[in-house]
Amino acid sequence: MLASRVLNLYKLSSVSLETPIQYVNKIKKCGNIQKIRLCHLITYRCKQTLTPRQNQQVVRDEIKTLPNCNTFTYRTHTCGELRSINIGEKVTLCGWVQYLRLNKFLLLRDSYGITQCIINNDSINLNDIPLETIVKIDGKVQARPTAAINNNMTTGEIEVDIDKLEILNIAENVPFNLRDYQKPKEQLRLQHRYIDLRFPKMQQNLRQRSLMLHNMRRLLVEKHGFVEVETPTLFCQTPGGAREFVVPTHHAGLFYSLVQSPQQFKQMLMAGGCDRYFQIARCYRDESTRPDRQPEFTQLDIEQSFTNLDNILTMVEELLYETVIKELPKPPFMRMTYKDALENYGTDKPNMTYELKIKNVTNLFSESNDCVDLKAFALPYPSKLGKLTAKYKEKLSELKKKYTVRIILNENISKELSTDLSDKIQNIVGDCNSSVIAIGENEQVCLCLGEVRELLRGLLQSKGLIEVKEGIVPLWVVDFPLFVKGENGLETCHHPFTAPHPDDMHLLDSEPLKVRSLAYDIVMNGNEIGGGSVRVHNVNLQEKLLKMLNLDSNKLTHFMNALRSGCPPHAGIALGIDRLMTLTCDADSIRDVIAFPKSHDGKDPLSGAPNVISENDKKYYHINIVK
Repeated sequence: MLASRVLNLYKLSSVSLETPIQYVNKIKKCGNIQKIRLCHLITYRCKQTLTPRQNQQVVRDEIKTLPNCNTFTYRTHTCGELRSINIGEKVTLCGWVQYLRLNKFLLLRDSYGITQCIINNDSINLNDIPLETIVKIDGKVQARPTAAINNNMTTGEIEVDIDKLEILNIAENVPFNLRDYQKPKEQLRLQHRYIDLRFPKMQQNLRQRSLMLHNMRRLLVEKHGFVEVETPTLFCQTPGGAREFVVPTHHAGLFYSLVQSPQQFKQMLMAGGCDRYFQIARCYRDESTRPDRQPEFTQLDIEQSFTNLDNILTMVEELLYETVIKELPKPPFMRMTYKDALENYGTDKPNMTYELKIKNVTNLFSESNDCVDLKAFALPYPSKLGKLTAKYKEKLSELKKKYTVRIILNENISKELSTDLSDKIQNIVGDCNSSVIAIGENEQVCLCLGEVRELLRGLLQSKGLIEVKEGIVPLWVVDFPLFVKGENGLETCHHPFTAPHPDDMHLLDSEPLKVRSLAYDIVMNGNEIGGGSVRVHNVNLQEKLLKMLNLDSNKLTHFMNALRSGCPPHAGIALGIDRLMTLTCDADSIRDVIAFPKSHDGKDPLSGAPNVISENDKKYYHINIVK
């Protein structure tokens, strides 16, 4: 209904900046307030062909198609809703006092916007009302004087003449003002998160998150017949994964573990005949906190039977293209092997919004003692950048130690290697480029230059020497190794339930480190947004893989029995909702898209958790604190 209305409006428009379908898609992906704004934008473009009365009626019709945020409340409108079409109406608004001036003007804010209210009588005194006090206002909508119209406010054409003001709850000792230019440090914001959530940007992020998850549910359930199943978070310890949180019980010596993902459950659901499963799952990992990592996080978990790698990737591409708020390129998305990603971009999650590709120059060192049994790679960059400053050289020195590689700066290549080698490297990187050379073990060299690449990107971008694409550039990374070399033997690259690539099965016993897996990651602008794999559904193969990883299959008896019972071939993926929202909302950290996040050290600034427990609780749960 809304899409067809927008399409009709577009046809009336004399300004063709976008195609009709782009208008429709924008409307579909936007939240309530954004839809209103887009409808007004399109209507504005139609003003030359519509009379004022027709224009107002079109806007009224559009607003009627939107979800009603005022049902079941005693307010009649939100603070972001009133327009010139409401002039003359009696309204009731509720919200927080944002600003007071001259005991006459009051800016009222709620989760949807701001409305200016005005007092034209002496019966109401605003002087004694603290900012952030929650009030209810009854009044009449009137037009602002022409000189007072504020085009920066969605409600800037009107104001509400206050007839009655009721204080619902007075604000006391509010620790900071809700103004972007006075925004406090993050620790204070997290400590008083209930106030920080009132910032318009936080409201927008949470509402966009809700809308995206809603659209994901609709697409999976209504279009593709998936079933949403909730799985337990209290479970047994999972061998071979990330460190898990342990939950004590009142049974001496017995513990639960909080699941790091529903991996085993969703595979057992496949064995149980639930062939199309999804869940917006809460997951837990006892790991250090980073801007893109929290000890508790949310993922969209999907599993499907009788499918393969290509089908899962196609399904996820449609899901993301149809539901992510930010515009994505039309599927299919790019694909790249793990080997190509590592050797060309120095990471398994390359940022494809800009160039700068690593060049393999190992062959130039074939007759040199500088590179015996080692690899050499060069990272070209525009020569116009000049020599790196001491600050960046210090960072390169840190990377050199981190990865145990030899790094040679452009100005030192001839001196540290030879003039002949320098000329050959210059031919490869190009006449207009300088380069950073790294020599060492293959993977370590690539990873090192991957960090150098990102470091130089910021520097080059600040000087206008590199073009960085706007928007999101998605990429699939495939053909990951099944195993990696660990301190005590083989370790899994993803998790122990990942299927080997069928073309490499003959190498499983003889050269396991050369075996590729049927795993895949979806990467956006250098961020791993999700990962999955085709699973092992054959119990004999699963037992073999666990044995190669030195994992005790007896701890997975329930899971092995499920595979043994006749489990169909299946595959799946988990998408990190927090990371995806951080990217689509242009946020600096996942903490900006989570209602109540943890701080850098994994603590909760709001409540102070984790907290000590009483002696009675220690006794009940058989806990003895060792200092």
